[in-house]
Amino acid sequence: MEYHRKYEETFPKFNVDFDNYGHTHDETNTEITREFVERLEDAGYIYEGEILVAWDPEEDQPLPDRYVEGTCPYCGEHARGDECDEGCGRHLEPGEIENPVSTLTGNPAEYREREHKYFAVSELADYLSEFLDRLEGTSNAQNQPREWIEEGLQDWCITRDMDWGIDYPGEEELVLYVWVDAPIEYVSSSKQYSERVGADEYDWEEVWGRNGGDGGEIVHVIGRDIIQHHTIFWPAMLHATDHAEPRAVCATGFVTIDGKGLSTSRNRAIWAEEYLDEGFHPDLLRYYLTTMGGFQQDLDFTWERFQERVNGELVGTVGNFVYRSMLFAARNFDGTPDADVSDEVRERIDAAVEQFESAVKNYDVRTAGDAAVELAQFGNEYIQQHEPWQLEDGSDEQAQVIRDCLQVATAVAVLLEPTCPEKAETVWTQLGIDADVHAAETDAVHTEPGAFDEPDELFEKIEDDRVDELDEALDAKIAAATADEDDTEDDDAETADSAMDESDFEPLIDERIDFDTFESLDIRVGRIESAEGVEGADKLVRLSVDIGVETRQIVAGLKQLHDVDDLTGEKVIVLANLEKAELFGVESNGMVLAAGDQADLLTTSGDAEPGTKVR
Repeated sequence: MEYHRKYEETFPKFNVDFDNYGHTHDETNTEITREFVERLEDAGYIYEGEILVAWDPEEDQPLPDRYVEGTCPYCGEHARGDECDEGCGRHLEPGEIENPVSTLTGNPAEYREREHKYFAVSELADYLSEFLDRLEGTSNAQNQPREWIEEGLQDWCITRDMDWGIDYPGEEELVLYVWVDAPIEYVSSSKQYSERVGADEYDWEEVWGRNGGDGGEIVHVIGRDIIQHHTIFWPAMLHATDHAEPRAVCATGFVTIDGKGLSTSRNRAIWAEEYLDEGFHPDLLRYYLTTMGGFQQDLDFTWERFQERVNGELVGTVGNFVYRSMLFAARNFDGTPDADVSDEVRERIDAAVEQFESAVKNYDVRTAGDAAVELAQFGNEYIQQHEPWQLEDGSDEQAQVIRDCLQVATAVAVLLEPTCPEKAETVWTQLGIDADVHAAETDAVHTEPGAFDEPDELFEKIEDDRVDELDEALDAKIAAATADEDDTEDDDAETADSAMDESDFEPLIDERIDFDTFESLDIRVGRIESAEGVEGADKLVRLSVDIGVETRQIVAGLKQLHDVDDLTGEKVIVLANLEKAELFGVESNGMVLAAGDQADLLTTSGDAEPGTKVR
């Protein structure tokens, strides 16, 4: 409950409010979880089976998922408990993790057979395939589960040997796996909210389509590491218990700091309280997080990039336009001039609304956030083009220009509200609009502003020396957190290096090839001219590669390991005389060479041109 309370205290500081904020072990969720399991049993989807349970022989006890670490059997990367957290991201069943180690003692764990409960997910494979065809959201949430289904779904062990959790109905020695009761909390929280506001306002049973109803609009926004739980296990449970299925699943990337993963143990993090203590407005971080990068990509935070976005887009574009428009209007017209909005400006505002609404419908948060900034950019260009300061003071022509600018400012506030709610409210208040911008719908972009005085600046520029101070503080914080670990890490590194020579590399192939066979391989230097994801495939990228004598189309499995936008211009090594192949309906004419499970692209250290043969 410590983190629960912490989140309850922190999120409101960033203007994030919860309609209901429950937790998985409250009475409501315990009751509904048991009801779900009983329905699954009654429908014949639960059976008993033997599993391999990780066991700490020193402590003589079973190990919960998060107390086991080892190697992923699918990609060879580090895995923890029930998932491959540093590699392919796949859910792992009990007993699958290789080379298990107990995090309680650091000693090797062993596997022992135990009888547990299984959910027959494999029987619902056809339904899940049809569900994915209907599912909206991000492509990774649609494509990854398709690959898992094609490989053949494994039934899901839904119980564990632990002292905490929700007991399996009628068998207190077993508790339910956390990913059984965790998503059911969505239903439980809906019920709690419904009971608080009344079914006339919000009927939880109708929303979840209890007992086969049509259901409501269920949209899950999740991290990409739990796609399998929300697109395989959860819809399977809902379908098998006569509940409505989700309409959409949107899976985001992770947040990194200066290109490296967050690490709370090493203090490689910028905490919410620290951000606020530095005096930054919460709207600035909201804007950065919602508009920086594609929804599925990792979102990298640096103080320099934060400064660029704030100074360039919020200060230089939005703030500059709103302030100069309102200042001119206040000084020359005491607020809004008596003039009609021009057709040109009305049409541009409507186009911005269409962009915003289309982006929201397509779960494209970044484009939705861009709509306000791009409209403000239009406003800046409009005021520069018409130069109201050059027109006769008080003239109809001058009034027309300023009236147009104020309407654009009004619309900018409406479209900016989801990302910068406090700043949007400031704009509306300063425009003399007697309405709640937080309750406004998109047609409020045509609300008429009123009389007002000279405005205040909306945003404050972030100076370079401030960014330098913040970078130094972050570096010092990380250094302090890791100082005590240096000696241990050095020892571990030496051990790891020696171990890699013996076990981490694949063994050499004994069978030799002759020189003529090697000469038959046409290996060339290439340059990637363009790159785009292959529709329907989660890992594949369609590359256009210049190999000197011609440009080839090559399909490579790079999407999950590389930013597709960064591939263009990269020099690569290409096996040019590989047989053509068709992958997801796309012809591949060659192979781009890469090293290891992380697909480290091979390249040249010099300036070899595309087409140069590798010898």
